Amino acid sequence: MAPTALAPAQRSGGASPPGRYDRQLDLPGFGPAAQERLRGATVLVAGVGGVGGAAATYLAAAGVGRLVLVHPGALEEPDLNRQTLMRPEWIGGSRVACAEQTLRAHHPGVEIVAIDRELSQLPELGRLVAGADVVVDARHNFPDRYLLNDACVATRTPAVVAAMNATEGNLLVVQPGSPCLRCVFTEGDPSWQPLGFTVLGAVSGMVGCLAATEAIKIISGFGEPAAGRLLQFDLWDLDFRVLRARRDPHCPSCGGQAPGSGEPR
Repeated sequence: MAPTALAPAQRSGGASPPGRYDRQLDLPGFGPAAQERLRGATVLVAGVGGVGGAAATYLAAAGVGRLVLVHPGALEEPDLNRQTLMRPEWIGGSRVACAEQTLRAHHPGVEIVAIDRELSQLPELGRLVAGADVVVDARHNFPDRYLLNDACVATRTPAVVAAMNATEGNLLVVQPGSPCLRCVFTEGDPSWQPLGFTVLGAVSGMVGCLAATEAIKIISGFGEPAAGRLLQFDLWDLDFRVLRARRDPHCPSCGGQAPGSGEPR
């Protein structure tokens, strides 16, 4: 029998064990102030599969104070080749509830809000995006990605867009005034099959780790976020490319936003 699914939204959180973040506090240019910014931050992670689950794991491990996880549906056997927050005994149960329980067990100091809903059926999506310091977009289809993109542009919320297919990965950081997802991928991919793409689990984990790193940089002020640059790589032959993204002045999402306007939140 599958575990009982949680209600659409559940919260958890407690005190972090002392000394947990000592090793990152010693990073040059990081320090207690950056750690405090992480502790006070909220990150919305849309999708807790292979990409989003890895991102959520390392955001929690870094000490982000609050994670809002949004993911619909039940866990299935094929998910287990990449979704490291999941457990075999949870097959048939809510994926986001399983992710919440796993994260809470490892990171008791992080508050988790778990929402088992489709983004398109979430009337409070705009409010959730506006309440986040960063959004990590790890959804598997363009309609959901465009929905998040438009909400982030409207609320001036930074976003990290992460995607993978087979051995390939893509990462785009969107901040106020920088090229948004619609600028870069104007029409999506009409041939894309959301549940038909192949997956090597280690690739999705790598993309998720990169997404978490960019979100941590945006929140903490540590390092330089990759806004306006599209990272594309293929781990088949270890080929990495960084492309300069261009804003579309006629973009239906961000065309009315002045280039370079707005400050990172």
